[in-house]
Amino acid sequence: MRLLLLFLVLLTLPVLAQTESEKANALFERAYQAHLERNPEEMSRLGMKRDYGKWTDRSDQFDQEELELTKKFLAELRQSVDPKKLDPQTRLSYDLFVRESQQDIEAFPYRYHNYPVNQMFGIHAEIPTFMANVHSVGSLDDARAYLSRLHGIKPMLAQVRQGLVERERRGILPPRFVFARVLEDCNNILTGAPFEGDGVNVFYGDFEQKVKKLELDEPIRKELLAEARQALLEDVGPAYRDLIALLEQQQARADDRDGAWKLPDGDKFYAWALRRTTTTEMTADEIHNLGLAEVERIHGEMRAIMKKVGFKGTLSEFFTFMREDPRFYYPNTDEGRQQYLSDATAIVNRMKGRLDELFITKPKADMLVKRVEPFRERSAGKAFYETPALDGSRPGYYYANLYNMADMPRYQMEALAFHEGIPGHHMQLSLAQELTGIPKFRKFLHPTAYIEGWGLYCEQLPKEIGFYQDPYSDFGRLAMELFRACRLVVDTGIHSRHWTRQQGIDYYLKNTPNSPGECVKMVERHIVMPSQATAYKVGMIKILELREQARQRQGDKFDLRKFHEVVLTNGPVPLDTLQKLVEEQLP
Repeated sequence: MRLLLLFLVLLTLPVLAQTESEKANALFERAYQAHLERNPEEMSRLGMKRDYGKWTDRSDQFDQEELELTKKFLAELRQSVDPKKLDPQTRLSYDLFVRESQQDIEAFPYRYHNYPVNQMFGIHAEIPTFMANVHSVGSLDDARAYLSRLHGIKPMLAQVRQGLVERERRGILPPRFVFARVLEDCNNILTGAPFEGDGVNVFYGDFEQKVKKLELDEPIRKELLAEARQALLEDVGPAYRDLIALLEQQQARADDRDGAWKLPDGDKFYAWALRRTTTTEMTADEIHNLGLAEVERIHGEMRAIMKKVGFKGTLSEFFTFMREDPRFYYPNTDEGRQQYLSDATAIVNRMKGRLDELFITKPKADMLVKRVEPFRERSAGKAFYETPALDGSRPGYYYANLYNMADMPRYQMEALAFHEGIPGHHMQLSLAQELTGIPKFRKFLHPTAYIEGWGLYCEQLPKEIGFYQDPYSDFGRLAMELFRACRLVVDTGIHSRHWTRQQGIDYYLKNTPNSPGECVKMVERHIVMPSQATAYKVGMIKILELREQARQRQGDKFDLRKFHEVVLTNGPVPLDTLQKLVEEQLP
């Protein structure tokens, strides 16, 4: 009888454990859906057409409600789920959910410590970008939802203005240089018919092209276009002009202090931002010193390439040569820009053909190379990646900023395409979206050191299978890594050591071959995105360290493809979590 009872107890144990895991996963799904349903823009990015005509709320009340929702689900998880009874994958989800929730709660007091209208990713420029690239129009309902969003820009930007006023009340204003950049963008958005200026407005042109492709009776098409003109003149135009007026007023009150130290509790905020960005406990001083050491190391590797190509002179003179010799640059013409896009696409395609040598699981979604739109290219970053829609209706995009071709040298093309595209962010983020067997919230986590560390690691990875045959291209790879090492120095210099904008620019010009324009843009990026730029080198160094440790543990059994499988198929994770996964799965 005892044996029978013991047998029955043993039979029930897996059921109990599975039940606990099912309970946890159901809660993760409810929490994810609860937040998602409050974010129409994110639903659109995922290819969903629920609340397709709405914008996400940008009020402080909305932020307060989001905080309470986060606290509610965290408390429910802790009260209703015993982590000791979870299977390993669900226990990992539990730990990540708790960590992410706690970080969101810790972040709440700093919700105003940012500049929502900035030259890098400001809402003023994100609106037309979102409408052009995310809001697809495949039906009459979709077209009407587009119009609804045009009408909704006015109340949405009113919320943005309220937030800017509240920030100024708290002593938070961007440095003076930001205003000239964003005001130019805003004015560019209000050019072209039905506004003044040549050509067609960015919104109207996009909507007109999308509506043309629909099978509609001509009177309905004309009605839609007439309403678009009305929405632009009565809602979009006034909304942007009100924003411009406020920005001009704030510009007159702004100063030239650049660092996060100027914000309320600025030093405390920056220390928190570094912890969240790097997913480590590294201090500003430790990060600064790491950057200095990496700059010195990479300079040494660059001198070896100087010797290889037979250049006579100092490293500084070699930098000048790389900046100024016309052979390294495309013409600053439409033909030059088109050639850049074609050549970048060819690099991506060559890499696609070699992926089986490096990866086991590969994403299904395609990726295209695309030029940053003219209305935002002067202020936007050098290059970036946009994830595909979940349903496959939109591919991933590697965006190249071709405003000034002097900022996009030929010798950096390979490294840039590998970072932003394949095998970099597309392999990583597209694959994360396609993963099965993990809760949805894990697919869309964004631990910056993991995300950008992988991108930088993927600049180096192709060299191991024969890319970068041209020594100048290999120099370009090192130049991009050097730029990221300098970021460790300059970010901490500006935000912790009270460096000025000009000090940061001078450091880049002295220590990198990058163009003056690119150095200025990078420093201005540091200023509006404290800590973000430290993620790249910190993450890359950790991934390389984990790879070498796994190689030493496994010896001849080590398979680089399996290492990449562990790194990519658990979804985005903090660096300490990644270390545990690699140690457990590659013993």
